[in-house]
Amino acid sequence: MSFFEKVWFLLEQYYPLFLYGIVFTLGISIAGTVIGFVIGLIVASIRTIPEHENDSAVKRALLGVLKFILAAYVEVFRGTPMIIQAAVFYYGIFAGVDIDANIVGLIVVSINTGAYMAEIIRGGIISIDKGQTEGAHSIGMNHAQTMLYVVLPQAIRNIMPSVGNEFVVNIKDTSVLNVISVTELYFQAKSAAGTYAMLFQAFTICAAVYFVLTFTVTRILRMIERKMDGSGSYTIYGSQGDFKAEIHINKGGA
Repeated sequence: MSFFEKVWFLLEQYYPLFLYGIVFTLGISIAGTVIGFVIGLIVASIRTIPEHENDSAVKRALLGVLKFILAAYVEVFRGTPMIIQAAVFYYGIFAGVDIDANIVGLIVVSINTGAYMAEIIRGGIISIDKGQTEGAHSIGMNHAQTMLYVVLPQAIRNIMPSVGNEFVVNIKDTSVLNVISVTELYFQAKSAAGTYAMLFQAFTICAAVYFVLTFTVTRILRMIERKMDGSGSYTIYGSQGDFKAEIHINKGGA
């Protein structure tokens, strides 16, 4: 059989395996990214809490310890490969515990993503002009209200490309979870390849599927970003001198 005949043969024989791998890979990537975003949001919000001179020594000490622990978490999980983290969790932390490998895989992806998201969101928070925070405080908002209603809405819009990129990375990086026998796309492709010793053909199919997934997701995320930007043209009604006045704005040109 030719190369393409072997590829078609594998698809005919094992398309349920590949389909299951695709669905599982997308599922664990989406869930891991969402949970990781929540973790990152919490970590980044805590790490950006400002210290005030009128705070008690105990409060400053506790905040300092908490920030140190969170910074250590971020550095450890960003500084070690996910494949090693998966092995440590499954064969170490959860050794002897009756837990499904797929659940461990989701935990690893979520915690790993949380570390990256924490730095992405922290960068987005820092990028917001300090005048926004000062203005919010001047009208009586506390730190939590300022973050929730003023800073985070702007920061999250600014970091959307990075968040989307992290999701795309997760689609590919779930392949390392095969080290603990998580049944994602690469694991299924390896299973199909072993039966007839058609490794090149099976992994070619696997690579093509990963490309289609990441390409499609990237295009969808770009559409969402453009939607969030809103229309390029809008009208401002009213002015200090004439409430009936209209000002037409076109961001695309004249």
